[in-house]
Amino acid sequence: MIVKEDFFLRKYNELNVSLNKVQKQAVQHTKGALLLLASPGSGKTTTIIMRIGYLVEVKGILPERIKGVTFSKASAEDMKSRFARFFPDLPPVDFSTIHSLAFSIVRDYCYQQGITYTLIEGSIDPSSDLDPAYANKKMLLRTLFQKHNKEAITDDQLEELTGYISFIKNKLLKRSNWSSVPCDVPNAEEIFADYEDSKAKNPNRLLLDYDDMLTLANEALTVNERLLKKYQQKYDYMLTDESQDTSLVQHAIIEKLVKEHGNLCVVADDDQSIYTWRAAEPQYLIDFKKVYPKAEILMMEQNYRSTPQIVDAANQFIKRNKNRYDKNMYTENKNGEKIVIKVFPDYEDQSRYIGQQLAALTNYSDAAVLYRTNSSAILLMNELDRADIPFYMKDSDHRFFSHWIVEDILNFMRLSFNDKRADIFEQIHMKCKGYITKQQMIQAKQVPGKDSIFDKLINHVQLKDYQIKQVKSLKQTFNLMKNEAPYPVIKLIRERGGYDKALENMSQRLGFSMDYLKDVLMTLEEIARKEETMKGFAARLKHLESLLKTSKFNKNKQAVTLSTLHSSKGLEFKKVYLMDLIADVIPSKSDLKESDEGNREPLEEAARLFYVGMTRAEEHLELLSYRMRNGKATKPSMFLLNVNHIINPPEEMQKDTSIDARAVPHNPNALTKVSELEVGKIVKHRVFGTGEILGFAEEGLEIRFSKGTKKLSIEMCLTMGLLEPEN
Repeated sequence: MIVKEDFFLRKYNELNVSLNKVQKQAVQHTKGALLLLASPGSGKTTTIIMRIGYLVEVKGILPERIKGVTFSKASAEDMKSRFARFFPDLPPVDFSTIHSLAFSIVRDYCYQQGITYTLIEGSIDPSSDLDPAYANKKMLLRTLFQKHNKEAITDDQLEELTGYISFIKNKLLKRSNWSSVPCDVPNAEEIFADYEDSKAKNPNRLLLDYDDMLTLANEALTVNERLLKKYQQKYDYMLTDESQDTSLVQHAIIEKLVKEHGNLCVVADDDQSIYTWRAAEPQYLIDFKKVYPKAEILMMEQNYRSTPQIVDAANQFIKRNKNRYDKNMYTENKNGEKIVIKVFPDYEDQSRYIGQQLAALTNYSDAAVLYRTNSSAILLMNELDRADIPFYMKDSDHRFFSHWIVEDILNFMRLSFNDKRADIFEQIHMKCKGYITKQQMIQAKQVPGKDSIFDKLINHVQLKDYQIKQVKSLKQTFNLMKNEAPYPVIKLIRERGGYDKALENMSQRLGFSMDYLKDVLMTLEEIARKEETMKGFAARLKHLESLLKTSKFNKNKQAVTLSTLHSSKGLEFKKVYLMDLIADVIPSKSDLKESDEGNREPLEEAARLFYVGMTRAEEHLELLSYRMRNGKATKPSMFLLNVNHIINPPEEMQKDTSIDARAVPHNPNALTKVSELEVGKIVKHRVFGTGEILGFAEEGLEIRFSKGTKKLSIEMCLTMGLLEPEN
């Protein structure tokens, strides 16, 4: 057996692995519960592997008596390969996901009970004797949605419904509490109940989804003492990684398995908990000592990844969150560049700028562009493709290209080539001028002959005078579209064709987000700008969709990484660009609304998400925003303002000694929210007097006063109550 000093020295000589004081403490803590809070870039995986090697080589624990539980299959494989590299002479340690562990428990439980089961996730097994409607989770949910709502479910609704079901199961909510979980899918609660009944229809043959693996494993360990003892005695030590993303049912399983020996190492970072919408329980970490009273809590705060400029700003930023452990991330790395904040005149300028910056790189894999939602990536992807910059899109979402607005625009264009196509007009007649009813459309389709659909409506269907006028105008619009380039065609569709007005009516009636619909249209316009023909535009959309699907093959190649902030966790790059940093994107409207109503958790999670994005950068970090989108003025993200306040001391405090933060009296009329800062609004500043808000700049808020325009820190104005509306 190796003594501990020899252990650390040998690993240093073999692998050049040198641990700091806290890392060594974590490695040597081998009895009882340990909560290891690992800041970004703090050498978490190295510490975990060294701890397991220490248990084997120094403490004499057999590798098969150690269980490592990871967040994903990729993480489990990474742990296995690293352990083999660090300790090539040792037998492997069992690393797996929590779902894999739960599956083993369920398999044993069902065997003991004489129950057969079928997993209904993924593709359908062709050899299965199940009714196809029940053999696949998504197919079953589609069937049940149709049954309860008399219409087909959309992809967005299916995603929300599966998320709703998963959330409830992972939270271990009882049937009586299902209604407390919000879901916009019609009759979601009834569909869920029907779904559960359908899966359990045959008590001797259960149909299970991935979440059932967890809930059934937890139930089995609760009711079956023999099974519980088997798994408690199988491992002497357990370790869970990325535990800030662990759900209540997952925590419950681990609690049961370690109850006898208590040797549990939980590795997590409460500041990187970004999956509460998937039922993650970050509060469990805050309350860790309530579950494990004798647990030791260690904080790995030294960052080995990033420059002091990035680490210091990220550390100060996340400290604004209240419900967290009081950690202080720091680094001893060399000084680097200042964080760059850029505010562009318009949304489109952002993608062009990123494309220009990436084109100058010699190694594309050094860079990543991060965003909150996948829709942000479409324009960027178009820009990169035109610049011949290869990219890898992590967890790509193809739904943009199948969005009904995209299909509508293509149908308008198709009809401009052949206005006799009543079948195409039928798809869009409710979304353009004319106000043609469904019954009138049926009548027009029944008119024989080869006249245009517009002539059939005017000459053969009884229309009201205003309808005739609108249909004639619509016919003229389609004539104008012929042989036009796709960009002006989309403008004609939106304006003369009445499409925008129809969307506004639909949004009011059905609760759609008009801003989102306009974003889709604006993206299509940008893609259309460089196309000469409508056929070329349609081909471009097909090309981009294909490119999106094949980008996964660029992983680990010379390619820029495009990723949502959620999917970026665990990654690191020399250069990182955070885009679309405007109000209502991050944090979202709902985050701010919840905060205004007294629930700060969504806002704090959004801050953690932003923090994750910042800490992906090693050397160069840029935060990007813009002043205009879809012809409307935007407001910068409050998080962008927070960071700007950290790295650029506000002008008021620098130049005006008459303002003392400690001496400013409370002003009950002061503006306190970014949403109250509207372009054109007249405001009164404590020092500079009355002025007009001109817009938002990189430095903050631009206000024109009688003695000139000033650029002020928005955060300073709001937190110190320096501005109030001029009555």
